[in-house]
Amino acid sequence: MAGSHRTSVEIDPDRDAGAHLDDIDPDAVPDRRLALMFVCAHPAINPAVHTPLMLNTVLGCTAEQIGRAFAIPPKTLAARLVRAKRRIKDARIPFRIPDREVLPARMPAVLEAVYGAHAIDWHSGGTEVRGSLTTEALYLAQTLVDVAPDDAEALGLAALICLSNARLPARFDVTGALVPLPQQDVGLWDDALIARGIALLRRAHPLGALGRFQLEAAMQAVHVARRDTGTTDWHTLRDLHRTLDAVAPSLGGAVAFAVVTAEIDGPAAGLELLDRMADETRHFQPAWSARAHLLGRLGRREDAEDAFDRAISLTTDPAERAHLATRRGAAVKPPPRRS
Repeated sequence: MAGSHRTSVEIDPDRDAGAHLDDIDPDAVPDRRLALMFVCAHPAINPAVHTPLMLNTVLGCTAEQIGRAFAIPPKTLAARLVRAKRRIKDARIPFRIPDREVLPARMPAVLEAVYGAHAIDWHSGGTEVRGSLTTEALYLAQTLVDVAPDDAEALGLAALICLSNARLPARFDVTGALVPLPQQDVGLWDDALIARGIALLRRAHPLGALGRFQLEAAMQAVHVARRDTGTTDWHTLRDLHRTLDAVAPSLGGAVAFAVVTAEIDGPAAGLELLDRMADETRHFQPAWSARAHLLGRLGRREDAEDAFDRAISLTTDPAERAHLATRRGAAVKPPPRRS
């Protein structure tokens, strides 16, 4: 019977919970970190803090890193984590490794945490540990597929990380400078990871349970198809973004939709969409970066300069800051005088 061995101890945030996993049933959750992540999704813990708790206590991510990945002020997130850990301790919530039959209910939070680990590393390209956490996220995502081979979103997440990681060798040049996706050398992309990601996405499709990670993986598949076609199918990308907005709306998705729209209908159309969400995105770095780029394309140099300055002020990663500064210089450079 699944889950024939169970471990039940009190969660103590001040000691290494991993030491209490010796009796875990490897057939239920074969990786200790994943087992601990499922524990963090205990129903007595506030669902809003499940994923941050996993990232912080299991994968060692800081409140600042998690906050940036999920667009939550780090101080706000740190306070939530402190309250959650205090509640776990005061309420003596049992530290129980879940049986296989309860894993599906906890799976969404675990998937979100694995995705968060990937996103944190993806957006910290200027650090010396580049790629380590997203490689770990790929391993965890693939292990989740082993745990739940018929979970469409587990397959979608593994596909998404495969297809994203396939582009890692081309994301930075030899000097460490960030290379935007449209300018990446497709010859440097990892063919094996692309093939694996496409195969995972194809496994998910017949299951008929469309979700966010499958849609994001499909978007990555459109991007990596440029390796074979030489072009990007922006219309398909826009259709996918529309569906994503219906399934799992987010600020990041709305900004990306504006960028894709600009590629099809021109920068003014994309900027109009960004203007509609100006209040919600006033502290959202991707929105300012996109706005600056579109203003530059429209020749509105002073407005572009202000937007780039705002984007840079909201960026902590050195490589991305340098990239934005380079783009700023190109966007605000006056046109050459006619002789």
